[in-house]
Amino acid sequence: MISAATTAKAVPFDPTKRANQFLHLSVSTWVAIALIGQWFFATYVFVLYVFPIVSGNPELVNLSQPIIGYVKGDTFGNAALFFHVIPAALLSVGGIIQLLPFVRRKYPALHRWNGRMFLSLGLMGALSGLYLTWVRDARLSDVGSLGFTLNGILIIIAVVFAWRYARVKQFDTHMRWAIHAFILVNGVWFFRLYLMAWYVANQGPNGNSSNIDGPMDIFLSFACYGIPMVIAECVFWAKRQKQALRTWAVSALIVIGTLITLIGVVAAIMMMWIPRISSVL
Repeated sequence: MISAATTAKAVPFDPTKRANQFLHLSVSTWVAIALIGQWFFATYVFVLYVFPIVSGNPELVNLSQPIIGYVKGDTFGNAALFFHVIPAALLSVGGIIQLLPFVRRKYPALHRWNGRMFLSLGLMGALSGLYLTWVRDARLSDVGSLGFTLNGILIIIAVVFAWRYARVKQFDTHMRWAIHAFILVNGVWFFRLYLMAWYVANQGPNGNSSNIDGPMDIFLSFACYGIPMVIAECVFWAKRQKQALRTWAVSALIVIGTLITLIGVVAAIMMMWIPRISSVL
């Protein structure tokens, strides 16, 4: 008797499909690691910055940072600080939800309203951050602030375009700008991760300074959003390819980026966020 296995048609191996599956897996793994890092960062921002403000003890903000924080009598400057740190906590909690495909598919209303919140708060955080840096002089050095200043300007551009293409229902283009907006809004978060990963790799600072104006500091202040944006564009490009080798190459790039992110998240949690949270609680 001829078995069903011998009569069944062999499923041909599809290298492009396998490559696309691995690309999806590598991106999903990065998102999962980033989700953990984002929520730890949100807890850190809430405990050290948001809680002192909403509890009526805003002067406690100054205990956790070397730059200008709360200044008694400076109503407008303190309001700008408030409108900078509150969005940072909320964006870290809800921002990465926008990247989850099942949320877009099964909960479109949540995706729309959470996206509106993300873009609005991202714009608020960028404008208040630029004001704090250059009008209130809340910076450690001029040179060290240039990368973050460009970051703030690019946030405004990405938010405007992401919102515009959503309004005209060009969703593929909207998604592209929205992902870049996500990366840019989280530029400071990426900076912390890359800085901690760099410290781990060198067993301490190397090309860094206390004023964030060392050569490596300056490089990371631009690379913290520049590198993820390039990688995002590589993913968009890989999804259009028909050659498996190109997709595998981009997947390998994602794996490297994921490992760096993992090292940065673990280092930031253990060396930065938990110790500072513990010192306050």
